[in-house]
Amino acid sequence: MAGQPHDLTVVAAQKKHDFRYLNAFETGSKMCVGIGKGLRDYNLARPHLTHGVLSPHEAYANNTKTMKSSLNDPMIQLKTAENWSTFQDHLCRRGTDIFHRCTPNGQKEDRTLNRSPHEIRASFAAAMSAMYKEEVPAYGTLVEIVEDVNERLLAQGSDTLALTPGEDTARISAERHGAIRLGTPQELAMMARVFAVMGMEPVGYYDLSVASVPVHSTAFRPTDRDALAANPFRVFTSLLRLELIEDETLRAKATEVLAARQIFTDDAIKLTEKAEAQGGLDGQDAKQFVAAVLETFRWHPEACVDAETFDDLIKAHRLIADVVSFKGPHINHLTPRTLDIDAAQDGMVAKGLPAKAVVEGPPRRRCPILLRQTAFKALNETIRFPSAGGGQDGQHTARFGEIEHRGAALTPKGRALYDQLLAEVRADILPAASGENADAYVAKLEAVFSAFPDDWRTLHRDGLAYFKYGLGAAPANSTEIETLLDAGALTLSPIIYEDFLPVSAAGIFQSNLGDEARSKDQTASSRDSFEAALGKPVIDEFALYEAMQKASLDTCLRQLQADAD
Repeated sequence: MAGQPHDLTVVAAQKKHDFRYLNAFETGSKMCVGIGKGLRDYNLARPHLTHGVLSPHEAYANNTKTMKSSLNDPMIQLKTAENWSTFQDHLCRRGTDIFHRCTPNGQKEDRTLNRSPHEIRASFAAAMSAMYKEEVPAYGTLVEIVEDVNERLLAQGSDTLALTPGEDTARISAERHGAIRLGTPQELAMMARVFAVMGMEPVGYYDLSVASVPVHSTAFRPTDRDALAANPFRVFTSLLRLELIEDETLRAKATEVLAARQIFTDDAIKLTEKAEAQGGLDGQDAKQFVAAVLETFRWHPEACVDAETFDDLIKAHRLIADVVSFKGPHINHLTPRTLDIDAAQDGMVAKGLPAKAVVEGPPRRRCPILLRQTAFKALNETIRFPSAGGGQDGQHTARFGEIEHRGAALTPKGRALYDQLLAEVRADILPAASGENADAYVAKLEAVFSAFPDDWRTLHRDGLAYFKYGLGAAPANSTEIETLLDAGALTLSPIIYEDFLPVSAAGIFQSNLGDEARSKDQTASSRDSFEAALGKPVIDEFALYEAMQKASLDTCLRQLQADAD
């Protein structure tokens, strides 16, 4: 049957001779593997003449007329999955039940097929969201505000971002990014292994010393189009630069404290090693893995330094104190994505949340680019220091709530223009953490960024942003991309920016740390030393966007050529 990837219940009935009777499956897991291999070939690799020698997956992704026709055939009533990743997860979940119905003795087995990294990532993101909502109730309020704004915009058909239906819209409600700060190279290396189990790789290198923040960072995230559509969970992960502690005695003390701690549970380490050895985790192990890794991100109010050392670390830098003084790298914010950050900001104020005065990133535009962020200020939380008398109470500010608005990913040319304009603004005025010059800063930002084109076709024509392509209703009349777009043979949808902006990240930190965080110059950090600690090179985000754009265009051009032939 032609069409988009098929539901397991249909294929199990239709192809039982191929997968059930011609193969002796001993268990439900082995049956899932057999069916999965057959369906993967059928949907992703095998060319179909009906689709002009495209696979069903390629045809569905590009909305071909032949595919749409087959789905409208009343003889073909299929349940469908939006992409292979979603379908693969569905296959894993359904395997044992299908085997139970197909096996003569009707015996269920205890373990199901290895969970896909997408499913583990989605489970972990949901678990972290639930945990953070319990720890920081205001985060729950923030999520409600974002959901209300997004639902209202989608219901009105507002689509200024030109979102790809299904692929870009289905992910929004569950989309989150978190942020953690690690203390040692060993912690970073192990964290990279943990995230790899979830299909998350280090993308980009961020030197925050330019904003006087003593860390350098990367973003662990999924990297390909299907994985991002399945669940785009990402974690901005920073490594402390201990060399920036000027006091040698204090630096030695901080090094000693960090060396003595273990931020991962035994189960988290063992299950990570098991996933690496066998290429994944089964359902029960995946569940235990999520629970074990979640403990690394949990808030623990008990400090592992005394009050005097804590005060000394605060004087060196508030962020240094936050990293060194506790038993683990508690998640310091979890960020939902909104389609209108200005409306969400107004909602925060209406709910009484102490919102930042300035939204970080580019100004409001008709065609959003890169990333805009706002936050409510860090909580003042009670902590407890060890002391001879059994304990001493204190206060600490570290965890806050944040909202993000993601726009189009920019090309190197577009990013250079963005950086040039932002530098021009910041040479004239810097937003104060207190918000006292917020209006003046926003006015300057809007005036300077008027030089940045603000319509999709110009951004495309000038090579400033990355795009996905789709097939339009009109026939091809040229091989030139702009001509095909003019004629309606091709359509455009901007590729969503999945990464971060160092100046914006530093601005969020500083709004919670105070302006004193800017007071000291810092030596530039080293990408080589960061990658040595990581144990692998970080991935070039531009290369990922470029490859996604090229694959999309190549697929469309092949289909247009096939239609013309």
